[in-house]
Amino acid sequence: MFIIGHRGARALGPENTLGALRRGMACADLVEVDLRLTRDGIVVAIHDATLDRTTNGTGPVKGYTVEDLAGLDAGEGERIPTLREILDLVHSDTGLVVEIKEPGTEAVIVSALMEMMPERLVLVSFHPASVATAKNLLPGAQAGLIYSQETGGPVALARSVQADLILPRWDRVSRELVKEAHAAGLLVVPWLLNTEDDIGEALRLGIDGFSTDDPCAARRYLDASVRQASPGGA
Repeated sequence: MFIIGHRGARALGPENTLGALRRGMACADLVEVDLRLTRDGIVVAIHDATLDRTTNGTGPVKGYTVEDLAGLDAGEGERIPTLREILDLVHSDTGLVVEIKEPGTEAVIVSALMEMMPERLVLVSFHPASVATAKNLLPGAQAGLIYSQETGGPVALARSVQADLILPRWDRVSRELVKEAHAAGLLVVPWLLNTEDDIGEALRLGIDGFSTDDPCAARRYLDASVRQASPGGA
């Protein structure tokens, strides 16, 4: 079961910054970032469409150039990183999950990724059309459909957009969903699992991986759960 550091490692450093990514890389198999475009078309990592929550700036991300954003504080002296800076950091050490936040930005994001492909790459989005577009542009990468609400058939929807995995919110996961997804050839990678109880339950359900805010704590919890589940374990 693999571990994804959510927004790098949101519990350990300012989300979507190089500092959080470094902390996540210490324990995660992959680290995840949210991607948007600046006014001048540069791919940067920030979750919200606006700057207000995570930086000392205000207004829409797309209203600023990358040079403008470089002068902002994203917490603890960190900056909003560009995708190129992220790729330089994780390139051959850790897998990378990139969430496409804005439909229509897929080609720019994929083009930037192709300049320096990470060891393992997963392209994900809440938007089914973005998943399909990203997979078509970069068929060698894995692609995943994120969802938090009932979709009426997430496995069928994921298959229809050529996804390789589904990323349901944790409270949407059931044994039946895992069985259905696996039968369809899909990995099940829920979010967010931050407690030992949740990670132990995920192990029992047979999920393939999960996203967490604290990858190092999650690694300890997972190792403990595996030991307990093993013959002769505590």
